[in-house]
Amino acid sequence: MFKGSVYRRCGCKELVTGEDGSPVLDAKNRPKTRELGAECPDLGKRDHGSWYYYVELPPGPKGERRRPRKGGFLTKKKAEEAAQEIWDKAQDGVDVLSDETVEQFLLRWFAKRVDLKRSTWKTYEDHIHRVFIPNLGHIKMRDLRTRHIQEMFQQIWRDNEQHAANADAAEVARLECEAAHRAWKQAAKPRPPELRQRWTTAKERLREARRKPRYITGPGVQLKMKNELSAALDYAKNTEKLISENWAQHLVLPKYTPPKPLVWTDERVARWRETGEKPGPVMVWTAEQTGAFLDGVAEHRLYPMFHLMVFRGTRRGESCGLPWRETDMTAGTVHISEQLVAASYDVWEDTPKSDSGARTVRLDSQTHELLKFWRRRQQAERAEWEKKHRKEPKKYGPYVDSGRVFTWEDGRPYHPEYLSQVFNRLVQKLGLPPIRLHDLRHCAATLSLAAGVHMKAIQVLLGHSSFKLTADTYTSVLPQLEVEAADAPVALVPRKAAQQDEQAVDGAPQGPQLVPAAEPTAFPAPAAPHSSDASGAEVHPMVGPAEAAPEAADEAPAA
Repeated sequence: MFKGSVYRRCGCKELVTGEDGSPVLDAKNRPKTRELGAECPDLGKRDHGSWYYYVELPPGPKGERRRPRKGGFLTKKKAEEAAQEIWDKAQDGVDVLSDETVEQFLLRWFAKRVDLKRSTWKTYEDHIHRVFIPNLGHIKMRDLRTRHIQEMFQQIWRDNEQHAANADAAEVARLECEAAHRAWKQAAKPRPPELRQRWTTAKERLREARRKPRYITGPGVQLKMKNELSAALDYAKNTEKLISENWAQHLVLPKYTPPKPLVWTDERVARWRETGEKPGPVMVWTAEQTGAFLDGVAEHRLYPMFHLMVFRGTRRGESCGLPWRETDMTAGTVHISEQLVAASYDVWEDTPKSDSGARTVRLDSQTHELLKFWRRRQQAERAEWEKKHRKEPKKYGPYVDSGRVFTWEDGRPYHPEYLSQVFNRLVQKLGLPPIRLHDLRHCAATLSLAAGVHMKAIQVLLGHSSFKLTADTYTSVLPQLEVEAADAPVALVPRKAAQQDEQAVDGAPQGPQLVPAAEPTAFPAPAAPHSSDASGAEVHPMVGPAEAAPEAADEAPAA
């Protein structure tokens, strides 16, 4: 049964007096005052004071009295509605007397998330301390509402605008610095001191511009923040009953569409060479561009790794972390069971990205032979390094037996970020359109698709968690497949002109003839206008394969 009460009070005060009527002083020798409360003579006035409520809840675990109380309501009705709401929440198990703040709850909830991967854990930690706590941490959990979280994202949008302006200013400063350096370097000696001073000033402006924040929190990261906060509030609602609703579910955020791979067609390459702009964040090389890259790096130390990533689609961390014990050189397979993950300078070993990421990959014959060659080279390098270590132990440290497939000469595994840097430099040196190292996975998928490999097999190759993810990602295919797909429906429709073309090639024109140009038709077959050859003979337009037209023109009887 609902037990609540509403009453009206004000904040008016009066002096506290003694028996003789003189003011009572406090410890600091100041007159004491007290609130009049319900005794205020002005409470009868319409706009004086405010309405309060208190609710009598069942006793606590130790029998203590529990009476939520709150004021500041303009009308008696609003106070009654708030009291009823508090009562209903209490009946649903919500701790309406909890004073825990969002900051206290998030830190306590995050400490329990031992189920997170280390990279995911670091992302949660960054968002909690950098975004959630500064914007929401001071609010009590029981007072949190959707508007508070929405205001946090609105602040992110405003910051994005400022960061974008900072990035533009930094780019202008970089161009000015390069121009000043170029002018100083190209000047005749002895170089004028004012050119050196101009370059120094430009460098200082560039450093100052780069000190300002330029990071843009895109729609994808905003969606991730929402999901993280929603997971925490779900726990607060369903497990601890701190809140009655997940206030993150009703947010309005920019629409996020995962980028799909785009192929570097000739037109896109030409536009990139003119403007330096990429058509999209995820780009894929054509077969010819992929071949040019592999030919250009054939003598590079990391060529076997690049070959593996191009044709078998392994991730950067999976390639770095691949151990020899999971490589079967007899059967020609590698089992992806671990990876190296990098965050800044830290590198650690972890399981694959998902359960489906743990997979066995069948090697193609070329990659198989390259790994055999690489193993012999690695063994030779180990013997050579250990020899150097025995001769000069101070200069050459002991060999690191990491057990990894791809290592430095001393056995140390490669840092994943180093691979990306090397790849970017090689792509730039070869003059190829830019892609990320991770995009070699997309190259592997599109090449397999072009070779006729079923989408399900591509899903298993890449270690995707679902067939839908693979199919949705690789809707863009290589240009030659797009041409074949576009021509296939046309080839299924019989046309009179095509029949005439085939009969003319056989030397026996029979059946329906081409419709004369003067005769109107409802749906004319596409054809070029009549023309004459060099001898003046009329040439009929041909509809059909382009390569068949010359033969038909030569063998068809004269009109």
